Amino acid sequence: MNIREFALKHALRNAYLHGGKAQLKAVITAILAENPNLRKKVKEIIPIVKEVIEEVNSMSIDEQEKILKERFPDTLEKKVKEEKKGLPPLPNAEKGKVKTRFAPNPDFYMTLGNARPAIISHEYARMYDGKFVLRFEDTDPRTKRPLPEAYDAIKEDLTWLGIKWDEIYIQSLRMDIYYKLLKDLIERGGAYVCTCPPDVWKKYRDSKKPCPHRDEPPEVHLEKLERIFEGEYKEGEAVVRVKTDITHPDPSVRDWVAFRIIDTNKHPHPLTGNKYRLWPTYNFAAGVDDYLMGITHVLRAREHRQNTTKQEFLYKHFGWKMPTVIHFGRLKLEGFILSKSKMREMGLRGDDPRLATIRGLKRRGFAPEAIREIMLSVGIKSSDASISFDNLAAINRKIIDSKAKRMMVVMEPIKVMLVISEKRVAKIPWHPKIPELGFRTYEVNDGDIVYLEEKDVMRAIKKGGLRLMELGNFKFKDFKIDKNVFVFELEPGGVEEAKSKGYDIVQWVKNPVNAVVWFPSRGYSLAKAEPAAKGVEGWVQLIRIGYAKIDGIDDDTIKMIYLHE
Repeated sequence: MNIREFALKHALRNAYLHGGKAQLKAVITAILAENPNLRKKVKEIIPIVKEVIEEVNSMSIDEQEKILKERFPDTLEKKVKEEKKGLPPLPNAEKGKVKTRFAPNPDFYMTLGNARPAIISHEYARMYDGKFVLRFEDTDPRTKRPLPEAYDAIKEDLTWLGIKWDEIYIQSLRMDIYYKLLKDLIERGGAYVCTCPPDVWKKYRDSKKPCPHRDEPPEVHLEKLERIFEGEYKEGEAVVRVKTDITHPDPSVRDWVAFRIIDTNKHPHPLTGNKYRLWPTYNFAAGVDDYLMGITHVLRAREHRQNTTKQEFLYKHFGWKMPTVIHFGRLKLEGFILSKSKMREMGLRGDDPRLATIRGLKRRGFAPEAIREIMLSVGIKSSDASISFDNLAAINRKIIDSKAKRMMVVMEPIKVMLVISEKRVAKIPWHPKIPELGFRTYEVNDGDIVYLEEKDVMRAIKKGGLRLMELGNFKFKDFKIDKNVFVFELEPGGVEEAKSKGYDIVQWVKNPVNAVVWFPSRGYSLAKAEPAAKGVEGWVQLIRIGYAKIDGIDDDTIKMIYLHE
């Protein structure tokens, strides 16, 4: 077997196993594993493999499978189903006693990045027959002002992802609980009211010295606390600090802020208005709630290590036992708009298919199973991981392929007149491998006008002809200037004859309906779709273009969102 044959074999197998798209690194690895002697020639074979992969990736999954069956049948026989990577055992976990949580800030819609802790935490709770808590952390009405519609939107997104919660809490509705514990903490000598100006406090902190208020008795701080509640102190004039190690090597840990004043007349909270002025910071509210709610395992990103250290001091003051905290590495997302601030700046809706919001991915056409699978495969490893659009698309392709009807849509359409001796009928299956999806028929008579893509017509003129799917082979005959129409005449032969002549096999439409395809990366394109497209919903595969999602019909125009190849 020559190098090109090796490349074709492994490129086809890799593509077939991964949703129709082969990856260079995987193919090279497979070739060298089968024939280690080629390692010395790796630089020579890479260009050949790249060329073969490009050819293979231009095929449909059905074409890839057909060639595999014909030329490399042993490859299909040895096909190993990709094993779904399960999560590793959870440390300090007992069956029936595990309780995890997902705690989003409802300041925007749920994103792909949020999906990781949500899916993993939920999966562990189910693995150990435990419980899963949904907790909205919304105690910053100024900097991270909650979005009123985000509460329900996040619940809807979680439900769509297959995540069910056993308990649900909203922190802004638990303020009296936090106040009670704050007073308890002050009485224990674990917190104090600090009225130092920020610049003065910073000097004390950086020199590892306590501020003058730190050693005042609890009674003084309880009195100051009451004065905060009465409105005597304005925003920025007082904070409540948790006593930690004033010499801690991390300056941010030194007597961190547990509560701060927020002027809710200027920054009203969407749920509680201006009822509260003193608001807990993330570390106080999250730390307290993890204990009160009985959370046994906290799964969060590595950048939260500092917060874990801060919360350990809070737990020591109360005499509580810390939950098991697992920090996983950063998740890099390539090919997505993810930044919440950038989304807001762009003024985009939460379901915009250009975004990596769960609603946007859903509208674009990603299946929830694909998101779940890729997040579980990433897991909780401490090293950084990355997810690209192509990774997610490969998984999604495998999931939706059997459900996506094949549809003929013509981009940049031009008119073509067909010359035939007698009526022909094209019977076109909705899916070549799933007869249960049915078929549609189109009748074509002599002189009928059909629409083809301009680039296909130009190529056909150079090659001498083309094949219209399930209809016949046609040779180029003429161009009628007066009617601005290209003329193609039916010629004898089937698919094999078309291939032998180098003809392209192309999609076409007769009596089309108008369509508009939104390509999130480049904008809208007008198109012509086959008439039967009007009755199709959900996922489709636009023949020779890629997968798409029907987004509705407006004024007899079918709207579609391009998903991926």
